[in-house]
Amino acid sequence: MKDLKYILSYLKYYKKDLFVTLALVIVETVFELVIPFLMSDIIDLGIAKGNEKQIWISGALIVICAIISLITGHFYARSNARLVTKFSYHLRGEVFKKIQTYSFSNIDHFESASLITRVTNDVQIMQNTLAGGLRPICRAPIMLIMGVALSFVMAPNIAWIFLCAIPILGIILFLIVRRTASKYSIIQKSVDDVNRVVRENVTAIRTVKSYVREDYEKEKFNTANTNVMNVTKFTFRVAQLNQPSFQLVMYAVTVTILYLGSMAIHNNALGVGSLSALLSYILQVLNSLMMFSNIFLLVNRSFASSKRICEIFNEEPTIKNKENPILGIKDGTIDFKDVYFKYKDTSLEYVLQDINLHIEAGKSVGILGGTGSAKSSLVSLILRLYDVTKGEVLIDGINVKDYDLKRLRDDISIVLQNNVLFSGSIRDNLKWGNKNASDKELYDALKMACADEFIGRLPGELNYDLGQGGVNVSGGQKQRLCIARALLKNPKIIIFDDSTSACDMETERKILTNIRSLKGLTNIIIAQRITSVMGADMIIIIDNGKIVDIGNHKELLARNDIYQELYNTQLGGVSDAANS
Repeated sequence: MKDLKYILSYLKYYKKDLFVTLALVIVETVFELVIPFLMSDIIDLGIAKGNEKQIWISGALIVICAIISLITGHFYARSNARLVTKFSYHLRGEVFKKIQTYSFSNIDHFESASLITRVTNDVQIMQNTLAGGLRPICRAPIMLIMGVALSFVMAPNIAWIFLCAIPILGIILFLIVRRTASKYSIIQKSVDDVNRVVRENVTAIRTVKSYVREDYEKEKFNTANTNVMNVTKFTFRVAQLNQPSFQLVMYAVTVTILYLGSMAIHNNALGVGSLSALLSYILQVLNSLMMFSNIFLLVNRSFASSKRICEIFNEEPTIKNKENPILGIKDGTIDFKDVYFKYKDTSLEYVLQDINLHIEAGKSVGILGGTGSAKSSLVSLILRLYDVTKGEVLIDGINVKDYDLKRLRDDISIVLQNNVLFSGSIRDNLKWGNKNASDKELYDALKMACADEFIGRLPGELNYDLGQGGVNVSGGQKQRLCIARALLKNPKIIIFDDSTSACDMETERKILTNIRSLKGLTNIIIAQRITSVMGADMIIIIDNGKIVDIGNHKELLARNDIYQELYNTQLGGVSDAANS
């Protein structure tokens, strides 16, 4: 309940709209409730007594009440639409903003498909709850209280039937809510699974088709989709018992009141108009109870969604700025001192162990190691994508935790293994590195990344549309565009995480030569190919999360078994002189 209360607290930003909306509902409801009372006057005081004046007066008042109710209902619809759309807009924005504060370790707590569902589907459910629940939650108590009160005023000997019906309806509602409460969380988790399957399939559609796995993917989607259907079908089937159950009670009450009312009319204890008005109030009172039940079902579903949204809000970023942080890197000297790292505190083994390393500013560093040796984990600690578990990482002799996060990451460029380009033109993507870059600066960066070789052949050049995820360029072209984007930041430190693997060896050599020619730029190259690191000032060999050797190409070739094996395997027939 506290999660739902917290989510609804966002309505405080729209108090004026909320107040106007509720006021319009109250006015509409009050005038609707007056109409049956006036109708009884037409029958009992007008028609029964032949008083034509009373008929006209009461009739005119009914028309006025109906018009006022219609007008207020119209303005309520507009006000409510404005309120709920502003609310969902604000809530969705706050959820997305919170996700942007997460570090990698926070995001690891959630599946990406689940985060997407929470930002879209769960927020939509909250919007639907507010849109569908605000009117009845205001109308229902007014109709119930006024309807019962007016019924007792008109026919106290018959109105007691309401007091019998209300607890019966309450018991029915309690049983339905109790049966469905836990199912809505399961539904949302099932929707997460569907989103995950669809996202994986769309992202890897080329792999799916190349391996002819369409049938397997269809079956996987069918399983997830069937699970959603089964859980939803059961939940909605139970929830739908609400309306027929309430109608059964309503009709039973109506028949009982008709019977008691006819007896009262026969004994001259009740007028026909009063009975007619009483029947109208029956419908309104029981309708208000049905509104209550529908509200409970709406709110019942929103409990699950509000909890899932609040889990995002309650997740505290593991990486935060310190007070009065240091702004900006000066030189780019990097030190690792007794660093140990693991992704989760509960993990039994460290991913990185006993890392001690000194990298001088402006130097070129190569990192070699087998798959899973923690090369990427090592460099991710430099720009605080993760924080060390023990020890410290220093830049210019200052702990990275003391730097302003934004400025730290602005001064460090990293080109990841999985190169990401966004929908839009080449110019749009390059300007992620520097939004104010001129076309000359863009072309200079493209030249450094050897991307100018193919840009000139593309229609529109910088205005060429890359498509979603950069599907309109090859893997090697995508890597070179990402390198150019990283260079546009004018960083103090640049990190290549196996980011030239899709380029041919000659292109890779040109790129790395260009990078190493930049004075004062500390560059770190993680690679699988030994040719990528041979020209580096220092080469680091990592195995199973430990640094096993450090040296230049000639030193490691003379003494390190791992380096010798890589060299002989990859360059077995090529002379050392030709590649050094």
